[in-house]
Amino acid sequence: MISKRMSRRRLLRGTGGALLGLPYLDAMASANTEKEVPIRMACVGLNFGFVPQLFFPDQTGQDYRLTQRLGPLGKLRNHFTVFSGLDHGINAQGGHGGVHALLTGVLSKNSAGMPEANISIDQKAAQTLTVQTRYPSLQLASSHDPNNMISWSASGVSIPPVTQIETIYNLLFQKMDPRLRNSSQGKLAARASILDLVKTDAEDLRRRVGARDRQKLERYFNSVGEVEKRLIESIQWLDRPKPVVDYKLPNAPNVLNFVKRVPLYYDLMTLALQTDSTRIITLALGDIGANYGGFNISRGYHQLTHHGKVPEYITELSVIEQYHMEQFARFLEQLLAIKEPNGKSLLENTMVLFGSGMGNASSHSNKNLPLILAGGGFRHGEHKSYFKDEAKKEATLAGNLFLSMLQRFGMEIERFALATSTLAGLEETA
Repeated sequence: MISKRMSRRRLLRGTGGALLGLPYLDAMASANTEKEVPIRMACVGLNFGFVPQLFFPDQTGQDYRLTQRLGPLGKLRNHFTVFSGLDHGINAQGGHGGVHALLTGVLSKNSAGMPEANISIDQKAAQTLTVQTRYPSLQLASSHDPNNMISWSASGVSIPPVTQIETIYNLLFQKMDPRLRNSSQGKLAARASILDLVKTDAEDLRRRVGARDRQKLERYFNSVGEVEKRLIESIQWLDRPKPVVDYKLPNAPNVLNFVKRVPLYYDLMTLALQTDSTRIITLALGDIGANYGGFNISRGYHQLTHHGKVPEYITELSVIEQYHMEQFARFLEQLLAIKEPNGKSLLENTMVLFGSGMGNASSHSNKNLPLILAGGGFRHGEHKSYFKDEAKKEATLAGNLFLSMLQRFGMEIERFALATSTLAGLEETA
C-alpha cells in the first residue's frame, strides 16, 4: 500500500530506482503541496504576426472589448492577458530578420559581448532543470523556416526544431527497440568521449590566446557544456519507460497540410506537459506550405501579409490569422480541462506565451509585438498597455515580461537579455 505521505518522486522511483514518466495522479494529491506541482512554460511564435487593428483592443483594463482576432478566446477571457506597447526596441528591428528575436529580445548578430549571447527564454528556464524530465525542453515547428528559429542557446546558436508529427510522437511515447538501446548508449558514450577530448584541447588553446579570443572560446565552452549535459541526461533516460497514452495519430500525419497538422502539434504539446515528459516547449508556426496550406485563399501567406490595407488581401489574411487564434484557444481549453493534484488546472500551472516577433508584416515592423500570456499563476482578464509615450508609440521592453515569467518559473535572477526589471502591474495569484 502506498503511504498517503509518499511523495510523487518517491512513488515514481519504485524498486530498482526506475523513474517513470507518469502524469500527476489524483492518488498523489495528499502528498503534494502547491510548490511540488511544477510550473511549466509553453511558447508559441508566429512568423508573420497579425494585422494590428484587428488584434489590439481599443480599451485597456478588464472591460476591454474583444477584437475580431481575440474573439475565439472569449470563453477564456479570465485566463489570459493581452499586451500592447511591448517590443524589443532597436535591438531587434530587422523586418522578417527580426522574427527570430521573439523569445530573446536581441538579434543574433547584435549579441556579441553579452554574457549569454541571445539566449531565448525557454532555454534560460531550462537551465534550472536537470533530470526531472526526459526532455529538459522541446523545440517544435511546422517547418524549418530559417526566419522563424525562435529557440536559442546560451552560446547564441539556434536550436533546430522537430517538425515531423510522427517523430514528435515517437520521441514522447514510442518504446525503444531493445536492439537499438545498446547501440544508442554506445553512440552517446562515444560522443561524450569526443567531447572530453575537445574540452582538453580547447583548455590548452585558451591558455595560449589573447583576451578577445578567450571570450570567443568561453562561448564555445558553454556550447560544449550544454551538449555534454544533454548527452548525460539522454543516457540516464535510456532505461526509463515512456508514458503510455491512448492518443492515436491519423494515418500519414507528416504529409497532412498545414490546417490539419497544427492541431496535432498542440495535442502532442498538451500530452507532453500532462505526462511530465518535459516542462518547457516552443512551437514555431511559419509558412503554411504548398497549396495554400489547406486554407480557402487564392494568394500566398507572405503576399497577403503585405496587404497595403487592400480589403481583399486583409479578408484572405484574416482566414489564416483567425485559424491561428482558434487553434490557440483550443490548446488553452485542453490545458484548462486537465486537473492537477494541487486543485488547479494544467493551464493554471503552465505559462503560455503566444505571439510574434513581427508587429506589422505589411510594413516590416518589429514594433508593438502582438503578445498574449495565459495561465501560469498570473492574474489575467485585462488588456494592458505599456506604451511609455502613447503619442510616440514608445514601447516597454518585452524582456520585462520575460523576466517576470522566469522569476515565476523559480529563477532568482534580476535581468534577462537587456531587461533589468520585471513587468509592472503583472501580478501573480495568491
